[in-house]
Amino acid sequence: MSKQGRGRAAAGKAKKPAKAGADEKSEDIFQAVILADSFQDRFRPFTLETPRCLLPLVNNPVIEYTLEFLASNGVQEVFIYCGAHSENIERYIHESTRWSPASAISPFSSLEFIRVSDAHSIGDFLRDLDKRGIITGDFVLVHGDLVSNIQLDAALAKHRARREANRDACMTVVVRSVGDQPHRAAKARGITPVFVVDPTTGRCLQYEEMHPLQSEHYLDLDPAVFAHGEFEVRTDLVDCGIDICTPDVLALWSESFDYELPRKNFLHGVLKDWELNGKLLYAEILEDGYAARATSLQMYDCISRDVLERWTLPFVPDSNLMHGQTYKRVKDGNYVEDHAHSERGAKVTQSVVGRGTTIKAGSVISGSIIGRRCKVGKNVRIENSYIWNDAVIGDGASVVHSVLAGSVVVGAHCRIPEGSLISYNVHIDSGIQLPSKPPARISLLTDDGQLAPTDASLVGPGGTGALYEVAADEEDSDNEDGANRDPAILQSSLIYSLEGLNLSTSSISTLASEQDDYDTDNDNISLAGSAQAGDYFNSKARDRLSSFASDESGSKPDGDFHTDAVHGLVDALRADDSTDFDSAKLEFMGLRLANNASDSAMRRAIAVAFARRAAELTRPGPGHGALEPTRAAAEALTSKKGAVKFVKEVGVGGDGVAQQAEFALALQRALVLLLGEKKEEDPLEAGRAGALLAALLQQLYNRDVLEEEGILAWWADQRAGESERMGALREKCRVLVEWLENADEEESSGEEEEEEEDE
Repeated sequence: MSKQGRGRAAAGKAKKPAKAGADEKSEDIFQAVILADSFQDRFRPFTLETPRCLLPLVNNPVIEYTLEFLASNGVQEVFIYCGAHSENIERYIHESTRWSPASAISPFSSLEFIRVSDAHSIGDFLRDLDKRGIITGDFVLVHGDLVSNIQLDAALAKHRARREANRDACMTVVVRSVGDQPHRAAKARGITPVFVVDPTTGRCLQYEEMHPLQSEHYLDLDPAVFAHGEFEVRTDLVDCGIDICTPDVLALWSESFDYELPRKNFLHGVLKDWELNGKLLYAEILEDGYAARATSLQMYDCISRDVLERWTLPFVPDSNLMHGQTYKRVKDGNYVEDHAHSERGAKVTQSVVGRGTTIKAGSVISGSIIGRRCKVGKNVRIENSYIWNDAVIGDGASVVHSVLAGSVVVGAHCRIPEGSLISYNVHIDSGIQLPSKPPARISLLTDDGQLAPTDASLVGPGGTGALYEVAADEEDSDNEDGANRDPAILQSSLIYSLEGLNLSTSSISTLASEQDDYDTDNDNISLAGSAQAGDYFNSKARDRLSSFASDESGSKPDGDFHTDAVHGLVDALRADDSTDFDSAKLEFMGLRLANNASDSAMRRAIAVAFARRAAELTRPGPGHGALEPTRAAAEALTSKKGAVKFVKEVGVGGDGVAQQAEFALALQRALVLLLGEKKEEDPLEAGRAGALLAALLQQLYNRDVLEEEGILAWWADQRAGESERMGALREKCRVLVEWLENADEEESSGEEEEEEEDE
């Protein structure tokens, strides 16, 4: 850790430190601090030459979106910490028509730069900021890679009201609920933030992070959380790095000189030690608006596509955020600037094309961002890629889901495969096919910024550039199972993949949650602070917290268990004999132990097996005709002695309402999956699938596997209607649900009448 207080200097209009005992700045002066250096290398080799905040995102430097966000929220004073490449950032701002402190049209009353020469982490900078005394009231802390259109008025008002009521309320973390929105940034994989919050007050009680490389795949809740009362464990939140703070937050950083990261260190540590520091932190969970950070190349990819699909309105290409831009939205979903030229015979769809770019005949460009003054030759294929200013791509070349930085030259008939990263001024000679596994990173510079000797075997005899490599951490190289690896490795490439990380099946098997397999976005667990809640969480939550263990092919870590388990159960249900279900249960439990399968994986397999068998019985088969859904459901559950008991004890796993609701949801999703199967013979259609779901729920209710509270809890769960197909199946159960509700009302009425008669 570096020592503090050395070599600090401020560029721009420096302020004098506030005097002790001075009154706080009037609340009508809203300040913001931008962290323009993340002290990370996820964007290398590009950030060897250009800071992350100046990299082009849909042909605008990323910091443009951050500054527009602050301006749209009425921020008046801005402080920018630059760190690496500070001269580049300061030059960019001072040359900007809109953001320069000298500009007459700047929305900010002041904009200042802060340099901390010996800072090695965000914590170093924030401790230095505390010593300067220039932040005297509420301020918003953001990162220079933020893209957001949300409005902070309501969150700021709540923050100030809490602060007025209790001076220890010092920070509000603004997060965005994933909800049912399909934008990509909400579903990016890698590190999953876990917020434990009080749903009534919004107070944040605990913060953790989950990722596929950790050795334990469950969450240890602080016992104080259960003593607090009702709480929610939220893994469905996009943490966009927006914090509304009081100066007390900076003081907390100063008191802990080992804190380096805002979340993993500061937020986790302050919440853990809140009884000592007495400070209260809150989470403001927004349901509307867009907010995400370009924290990795994968997030850069997701956000870029969200901008194209206009999730970020008004910050979209045809808004022309920067002075001199002339983008227009034209046919085929394209955004094209003036003086961009595409020859007849070229096809461009769902793309952005900057000024001065030429595209010759026969070329096909789709889902890509092309910068200014680029030259695309004849018969070129570019898919889902990012081509920055002044790049040249020769005739017959192909570029697939890759990033080509400024002034890159790709020769004729080259093949740039998925995931390739080609940094500034690299020249790939004609006819070269880059390796695909692992995807190549090519740069003119080494990791320490020195000129790298050209590797002609990689870029060709007429090319310039070499493979960019980062020295592996010694601790990582000594760890065979990768359990202690930095999870940033998951976000260091354009393509998310666990391939090559040497993870054992047992180390990731519990990561396959219901959210991942069924594309459920809203993963919200509400628990009461009691022993029962603790038991439920220990058995359930570890299966739900990390939902991002799929590899790039889309397969799931529990895939082998799921396939074998479903086949075994279905075969047992089909068997034309009088044996009971005990042998099938033993085989299933043995398979579970052998694969270290999670509780949710067991529930899913059982639901799929019984749903599949019931669906089979609705079609003519060996030894039976087509059965009505009610009879098919009964036959699937009761044809084998012990099957109903197995479903209750293993599939549902208890008498809890939440467990019953989860099994009902698993049945619903299983039938949705059957709807998606393409079969030549009479595929299961939606009407019959919905009737079958209602019949299965009815049969399970009649046999005391599911109680009415469990079915009603499933009905009320928003995940039951998360898609059109899910909603269609759910609607078929309305009669059953209304019958249960009426029966409950009649029972309650009858009990009241009996009590009156007794009196």
